[in-house]
Amino acid sequence: MKTNKDIIKLLEKEQLKHVKVGVFDMDGVLRGKYMSRDKALSALEKGFGFCDVVLGWDSNDQLYDNVKYTGWHTGYPDAEVRLLPETFRRMPFEDDMPFILGEFTGPAEAICPRGLLRRVVEKAASMGLTAKAACEFEFFLFEETPNSVRDKNYKDMKNITPGFFGYSTLRSGVHSEFYRELLNTCLAMDMEIEGLHTETGPGVLEAAIKVDDALAAADKAALFKTTTKILAQRRGWMATFMAKWSDDWPGQSGHIHLSLQDKKGDSVFHDDVAEQTISETMRHFIGGQQALMPELLAMIAPTINSYRRLIPGFWAPTEASWGVENRTCALRAITGSPSAQRVEYRVAAADINPHIAVAAALASGLWGIENKVEPDAAVEGNAYDQKFANERQLPRSLDGAATLLKASKVARELFGDKFVDHYAASREWEVREFNKAITDWELDRYFEII
Repeated sequence: MKTNKDIIKLLEKEQLKHVKVGVFDMDGVLRGKYMSRDKALSALEKGFGFCDVVLGWDSNDQLYDNVKYTGWHTGYPDAEVRLLPETFRRMPFEDDMPFILGEFTGPAEAICPRGLLRRVVEKAASMGLTAKAACEFEFFLFEETPNSVRDKNYKDMKNITPGFFGYSTLRSGVHSEFYRELLNTCLAMDMEIEGLHTETGPGVLEAAIKVDDALAAADKAALFKTTTKILAQRRGWMATFMAKWSDDWPGQSGHIHLSLQDKKGDSVFHDDVAEQTISETMRHFIGGQQALMPELLAMIAPTINSYRRLIPGFWAPTEASWGVENRTCALRAITGSPSAQRVEYRVAAADINPHIAVAAALASGLWGIENKVEPDAAVEGNAYDQKFANERQLPRSLDGAATLLKASKVARELFGDKFVDHYAASREWEVREFNKAITDWELDRYFEII
C-alpha cells in the first residue's frame, strides 16, 4: 500500500467491514480504535478527529495539569489526524484486520512524537542524507496475567524460565511455539526480526528488528513492543519493557543503531583511508551525540525507572562516552564494511518512545555534522573505570534530565519550543506523580525503627 487510493481500492474490493487505526502518545503507548469501512474511507481522504487528551495524559491516563496545549482550560477538543497509507499492515492475530498508523496534524503536529521524528528525517534530507535505523529490545516474560501481577502487588512473579541461559537453544527449543509466533507475526506485519535469542536472566529475550529508513524503523520498533505484549498476554504470559524491573538483574536495553547514506545510497560513515575507517562525517556525528546527550537524556531515558538502569557495571553507561566496538560506552562505533558501519546509541533502554528517542539520537548527530563537533578521544578499556569531564556526566534522575532539556537552547533549535516545553512538562509531571507515592522501600526502612 503506497497511497490512500491503494487502500481505498483494497477495502472496496475485499468488502472489509472494519479497520483499526492508532496513534502514539508521549510515552510511546499506542492509542487507537476500530473504524467502520465508510468512516475509514472518509478518514483516508479527509483525515479524522482524535481526542487530544492522548497528548495530555500520562501512561496511566492521568491528566497533565502543567501543559499549555491541552487540558481542562481547552475542553479537550479533537485534534486532527491524517492516516498514513505507507504504514498499512494486517494483524494476523486479529484475522488479518487492516491496521493503519496516524499522525497528528494542525496545532498538535508540533508536539506529535511521530511528527517530531519526521521533521528530523526531513532535516537530514535537506543535508543530502538518508538516515537508516534499527532498534533492538530486551524484554522479560512472565507466567502472569494483568490481574495476577496486581493481585501479587508485582511481587514473587514467575518468569517463564529460571536461571541465566544466555543464547540458550534449550530454552528457545522448549518455547519454540512462542518464538515462531513472534517471528512470523512480525514478518507478516512488515517489522521483520533479524535476530531473536535468550539473554542472561530468567525469561529474558532480545529481539533485533531489521534496519529501515529511520521513520519506518521507529514505527516498527513501537509496534513491536505492543505486538509482543499482545502475543504474550494471549497465551497467559506478560512481557515487560521496563528499563529495570528487578534489583537482581541488569536492566533491559533498547539500543538504537544509526547510519547515514548519501543520495546515491552509499555510506557516509565509512572511509577506507581514515583511522579505523571512521569518516569525518561519522566522527562529527558521534561528536554531536556525545555533546548533546546529557541535555537530551530525558528524551532517551523518559521514565523514573530509566535511571535505575544507568548505574556502573550493569551494561548501561553513566557518562556520555564513546568507543570503537566498546560495549561499556554510551556510544559504540561499529566499524567494518560500508553497509554495516554505524553508531549504536547504547544509553537507550527498552522503555523508550522510539519516535522521540530516535529523533534525539539522530538530530544530535546531524547537529554535530553541521557544527563539525569533535568528540573526545575514543575510550579504550572499561569506561566505568575512567574519569570524565563534568560536561560528559549524565543526569542521575528524570527530574534533573527534564530540567536540562527545558533549559537547552540547542534542543529548542532542533525540536521547537512547543515540543520542548510540552515534553519537559510531561516528564516533570511524571516526577510529581512518583513523589506522591510511598514505596515499599520506605515502609521497610522507616515503618518500625524511626
